[in-house]
Amino acid sequence: MPIYKIRGIDVDFPFEAYDCQLVYMEKVIQSLQERCNALLESPTGTGKTLCLLCATLAWRKSLGGFSTGRSEWNGQIMGSQHSDVPHSQSAKTNLPTIIYASRTHSQLRQVIQELKRTSYRPKMVVLGSREQLCIHEEVSLLRGRAQTNACHSLCRKRTKKGYCGHYSRVSDFMKYNPGLGDDPIDIEDLVNIGRSNGPCPYYVSRELHKVVDILFAPYNYLIDRGNRKSLSVCWNNSILIFDEAHNLEGLCADAASFDLPSWLLTACISEAKNCVDLSISRREIEKANDKSCNPDNFAILRALLLKLEKQIAEVPIESKELGFTRPGPYIYELLADLNITHKTATMLIDIIEEAALLLEEDAKGAAQKTKSTICRLETMSDILKIIFRDGGNAHAKFYSVHVQEIEANAADALKGKASRTLSWWCFNPGIAMEEFSVLGVSSIILTSGTLSPLESFAQELKLEFPVRLENPHVISSNQIWAGVVPAGPSGCSFNSSYRTRDSLEYKQELGNAIVNFARIVPDGLLVFFPSYYILEQCVGCWKNKSHANSTNSSTIWERICKHKQPVIEPRQSSLFPSSIEDYMNKLKDTSMSGAVFFAVCRGKVSEGLDFADHAGRAVVITGIPFATRTDPKVRLKREFLDQRGLSQKEGCKVLTGEEWYTQQASRAVNQAVGRVIRHHHDFGAIIFCDERFAHPNRQSQISLWIQPHIKCYSKFGDVVFTLTRFFRDAGTHGPPQLKSRAEDRGDVNEMKIAKPLERSYEENSLTPLTISMDKDKFVKPLSSVLEAKRGNFSSQLGGVLPANCSSLTPYEQNQSLTLSSPSDLFSKKKSLLIPGRKIMQCSNSEMPYSFNSSLLGEKPSKEVLVTCTAKKRRIAKLDPDAMQNFELSHHHPFMVKNAQSNDHLANHSVKHDNSQLADGTNRETQVGSAMLLEDDAPKKDAEFLSQKGKGVQSSPVPCSDKETRGSAFLIQVQEKLSTAEYKEFVGFMKALKSKAMKIGQVLESIARLFSGPERLPLLKRFKDYIPAKYQSLYQQYLKNNEETIDTEESFSS
Repeated sequence: MPIYKIRGIDVDFPFEAYDCQLVYMEKVIQSLQERCNALLESPTGTGKTLCLLCATLAWRKSLGGFSTGRSEWNGQIMGSQHSDVPHSQSAKTNLPTIIYASRTHSQLRQVIQELKRTSYRPKMVVLGSREQLCIHEEVSLLRGRAQTNACHSLCRKRTKKGYCGHYSRVSDFMKYNPGLGDDPIDIEDLVNIGRSNGPCPYYVSRELHKVVDILFAPYNYLIDRGNRKSLSVCWNNSILIFDEAHNLEGLCADAASFDLPSWLLTACISEAKNCVDLSISRREIEKANDKSCNPDNFAILRALLLKLEKQIAEVPIESKELGFTRPGPYIYELLADLNITHKTATMLIDIIEEAALLLEEDAKGAAQKTKSTICRLETMSDILKIIFRDGGNAHAKFYSVHVQEIEANAADALKGKASRTLSWWCFNPGIAMEEFSVLGVSSIILTSGTLSPLESFAQELKLEFPVRLENPHVISSNQIWAGVVPAGPSGCSFNSSYRTRDSLEYKQELGNAIVNFARIVPDGLLVFFPSYYILEQCVGCWKNKSHANSTNSSTIWERICKHKQPVIEPRQSSLFPSSIEDYMNKLKDTSMSGAVFFAVCRGKVSEGLDFADHAGRAVVITGIPFATRTDPKVRLKREFLDQRGLSQKEGCKVLTGEEWYTQQASRAVNQAVGRVIRHHHDFGAIIFCDERFAHPNRQSQISLWIQPHIKCYSKFGDVVFTLTRFFRDAGTHGPPQLKSRAEDRGDVNEMKIAKPLERSYEENSLTPLTISMDKDKFVKPLSSVLEAKRGNFSSQLGGVLPANCSSLTPYEQNQSLTLSSPSDLFSKKKSLLIPGRKIMQCSNSEMPYSFNSSLLGEKPSKEVLVTCTAKKRRIAKLDPDAMQNFELSHHHPFMVKNAQSNDHLANHSVKHDNSQLADGTNRETQVGSAMLLEDDAPKKDAEFLSQKGKGVQSSPVPCSDKETRGSAFLIQVQEKLSTAEYKEFVGFMKALKSKAMKIGQVLESIARLFSGPERLPLLKRFKDYIPAKYQSLYQQYLKNNEETIDTEESFSS
């Protein structure tokens, strides 16, 4: 396996790593070394989980070896019951424990599979619930608190009749199996151990987690305070990782909130009455004075609940839409009238737990051992714990009390009752995360494929995240089509706002567009709507016969069905598995050209499902999924953020209610878009059918890796044409067929040295990668790591290759090379190996092939500058014969290979009659040893701009006036544009380089970026960098912008 040295840590990675994977691992290790928090976004398919595991475990291993089985277990198991010191601390002498959390057990199962692919073998365990791990024939049938109480009861009673035999075997099993957890094990493995050897899987995991190096658990084990306190983990100095963390803020807020609807309170009252009757009956039968089943206690509980029900019913609600709202501390006033305070709440919780146990025993006696055994009273216990947490009320300032009246159900309507819900909503999700800081957690790493926008995410969680990353994808530009479709086939604008979404014209136009997409897109098509309401309205319209086209008797729905079989996401969660199965079955139907899944943003389809390859070739976003503004929770959240912003000191950065509202919608879009293009060989289209996506501010909130590929189409015909061509080309050629990385690993380990990014800057140079090259092995250099520091990941998208597919063939067997390989327009240099000549180092910054010689209509030069041993520079003719044995890869215009090699990665040949590359790029290059510094970026950008209208210089020259002006111009661009807009500006330049956009489209996009009075001078100055043949087109855009500004000024005056 390759070993990469990253920030001084040897990282053993199972495959040759992509550049973006190395950058990701560097950020993880930086966070761990500096004991700070990290916010890391990396698209699905970039190996995020594998990188996270390898980097974290490599760092942990550098502190000391992983826990070994016998040396720790012999002294721990037998003495663990009498030690007050957390076992993880005493066992490993303060070495940090890694806690790896994900949302679901199915996701954790995938993480364990990734761990098995690595060379690291830390002691580990996965925590699961009794519901998943219990193998007791009776207790395993129960659920919730009933199962927990039954388990506790059986484990404490040491009678033959009531003792759990599985629990009794745990101690001996752990003693004689000290190596358990040394190899990756999953929940299923623990269950199999229990069934075959007898020990309880649940308590085996609970014993094992005391001495592990890495602990895997679902979110709720960490966010829920009760679950967290049950863990024997030394939190001080520990590492906390939240994978798939895009919903973490919502989960934290929900975990600290509660809703108490009328029907639930009524059920609690009924259960309290049952407890009174049961306790009286038990006392009469047993004739015992058992205080634990005192009917008076249950009668008091019932009376309090009745009084609470009455109080909620009497709350004055003037407007059903607005409900009744009070600040968070009001909840204590409400409960004080019931004599429920911090002191009495504890007693009340104990009574509720007794009631739950009594109801459970009664259910057993009635042979009701079913999965539906639920005690509603336990909900009241949870509510009291949330309200009276930490014995104080300081947290109440982050809450709001709300009472909402809803439509009464039939039973309440007959009784004349109003159906109401008492809510206590937490609007500061940082409450849960701040607790980890108090516990002394060293680093918290949050990662997901869709965290953008990062700033709002950090502000919501109230944590500092000094380390941040928005990684690019590993795909190339020919594997993605992304476009904004502002209007449909008839020219009707697409806008799903409440003003237009109900109009017949909008729904028909959207339907006709989807008919076209269903015809063009092969295999699976995903169509996401902002809400179930809009989905149902549109489908209903499309099925309506009266809305059929006058020239075509078929309805829109029937026309869609001619191309693809439809599936609609159901509202009911219970029906969702069958709808997924239906979709997959329809995809397999060879009589049709695929299936279309109509789904909803924030729904089941948009969360965590993998529509790779043919399952999802395109995703259509039909609108922006804003939450309902009038929803009480949304309204109060916005008010809370706005009020907090007013109370902050001037200069402090705060998240406003409107920003939160907008960014929540953007994050939902990113989640839906992330269902397609799931790995580095995948390809697909992302279609934004809403004119609002054309706005730069809206695009800046789309995941960064998508932004450079997004184009705005003014005509629907252009969409159809380019989309058809995309799938035609992708279907014919497909993504590059690369050697499997497993095959390319070989038996020889290699050391790759990736120097720290910060050190590279301190030295003001990019230290190249030095490798020892075997005959059939070559790796991709790491120079694009420097670009990660600048955040210009958009520039890498077109050129990132898997590291096992080198851009160069070794010139000589076992030859040691120093390579520095650029992957974007504005960076570094690259070595070309020419037979019989010195290694030629080509500066891409001097080869601006987005405005190349072919585009400009100039003749290419046949001269290159070759480095001499005396460190002088000379001009040398490039011998065409010397080049005929080389081929040009379709991945990168400078990726060459020896024709005699057996590895066929390239398919474009170099012409013999000139030195021009297959895409028209001039070979005239500068060769030298100078490295590009971060501070040189504006200068290099200026060189790029200044060379558009002329041939490229063949030798280094001092900065001319034109270059100086270009540098000044770029500085002005950076000042006038936001960070996101400047990235977009650079992205357009890169898209032009990869020929993803034509110069006309680039000019249109630049004109849009430079719109407005304050940016008009930038657009005027951009004229200096436009080739003469395109000046007329440029003038049109300039004139349009000037006229628009004049019009706006006349209206304002």
